[in-house]
Amino acid sequence: MTRPRRPRVLLAEDHDEVTKAVRRVLALDCEIVGSVADGKAVLEAAQRLQPDVIVLDLNLPNVHGLEACRQIRQGHPTTKVIVFTAMNDPDLRQQCLEVGASAFLFKGDGDLVSTIKRLCVIE
Repeated sequence: MTRPRRPRVLLAEDHDEVTKAVRRVLALDCEIVGSVADGKAVLEAAQRLQPDVIVLDLNLPNVHGLEACRQIRQGHPTTKVIVFTAMNDPDLRQQCLEVGASAFLFKGDGDLVSTIKRLCVIE
């Protein structure tokens, strides 16, 4: 029996400490294919790396996360986008889901690993 493939995850976060913490949390269950610190870079990396999931902060320089999410979902409809933000705002959550986010997690209480596993049932 072969082991299931781990989800390929791209991190888009502009704070180094948060990126390091998320990498540690995901390392056992996911393959981190890259990390970027701005919205323009996440668009390029999504094209180049073809991840299963993008963990996306909203407050990114150059291209805001909401617009990046919209563009990623248009160009890569099978890629799941998890908005991972410090802004716990129901209106913002709704906006993210409307532009194609698969999930919206508040950094203070979101269980990122189980959300990725739920979205990426990979054989």
